Amino acid sequence: MSAPTQSPAQSQATWTVLDLLKWTTSHFSERGIETPRLDAECLLAHALGGDRLRLYLDFDKPVTEPERARFRELVKRRGSDRVPVAQLLGRREFWSLPLRVGPEVLVPRPETETLVEAALERLPLEGEVRVLELGTGSGAVALALAQERPRARITATDISLKALELARRNADELHLGEHIRWLEGSLFEPVEGERFDLVVSNPPYVAESLRSELAPELAHEPEEALFAGPEGTDVLRQLVHGVSAVLEPGGSLAVELSSEQAPVVEGWCREVGLLDVGRRRDLAGRVRVLLAGAPPRGGV
Repeated sequence: MSAPTQSPAQSQATWTVLDLLKWTTSHFSERGIETPRLDAECLLAHALGGDRLRLYLDFDKPVTEPERARFRELVKRRGSDRVPVAQLLGRREFWSLPLRVGPEVLVPRPETETLVEAALERLPLEGEVRVLELGTGSGAVALALAQERPRARITATDISLKALELARRNADELHLGEHIRWLEGSLFEPVEGERFDLVVSNPPYVAESLRSELAPELAHEPEEALFAGPEGTDVLRQLVHGVSAVLEPGGSLAVELSSEQAPVVEGWCREVGLLDVGRRRDLAGRVRVLLAGAPPRGGV
């Protein structure tokens, strides 16, 4: 069966699931969307109130006009407005956790799971360790850590009250909020005078100079969670230079960044006396995370 030449907005006796998938995949490809078939499947499954597997079982099933109307609106927002699929669905999976997302937070990226893996290296399987996450957004990292280390006491901060409200909602729905404290504020301000065994952060680290080169989908995500000065290092600099005041002796820092920023941030870590500075690469082989440790009690 060949794909229809008309769009779903035009009249046609019958549009099946497969017809819509073929047409939308071609439409998204023409508009330069990286994963046209996957996006088409996710949006159609959402419009039909099912999952992607159901689509494959129902290829020849006719799609009603009300269903097509819902799908047309999703296709327009994805293809013309370039709204990310996760925002259109209102959900994104991270660390196998289904999370609510929206325009008030960054959509959790697969590469940020590297940050979770690195953080878990520094957290014992047992024991009531204290963890601080800076810039929690949807709560993805804090919730992943809570899932893996249920005895950890986690404090998660963000400058956005709307982001914190969404993170709390995710925690409640996943039943992972018992040991998480959510605080509004910038960097270390909300926890002045407190100490932690681990500080973890996926801060804004995109350079302003790269703004014109970014995918159009990023225009739908909060700027304050993306950009951090001309080189993208403004927040990283503040974070590294302030972390010693909140780390327990022997505590650790795990921070996400771009591979180009790693050498300069490593230098800052050594300047402030952090030890054992190391890198972790994501699945694409790019440096994605820096790890560093505070001196143990009594010095090196």
